[in-house]
Amino acid sequence: MGKKLVRIPKEKIVAGIIAGIADYFNIDRTFLRLVFIFIVLITGFFPMVLLYIIAYFIMPVSDDTDSSNFIK
Repeated sequence: MGKKLVRIPKEKIVAGIIAGIADYFNIDRTFLRLVFIFIVLITGFFPMVLLYIIAYFIMPVSDDTDSSNFIK
């Protein structure tokens, strides 16, 4: 089975959403978090925070207990 877009609670700062997106697209988590913060500041906070909250409820939680295959 291919990759799945999931939240990674073990690698979270807030909810693990950015960590899950970074793992899915094979991008550095820190870079993606900085891009997210930049977009939040540019869009006036509300739109991206609303999308983040929606993603929290839509994205399933990772059932992988071994986080060694996630990008650090």
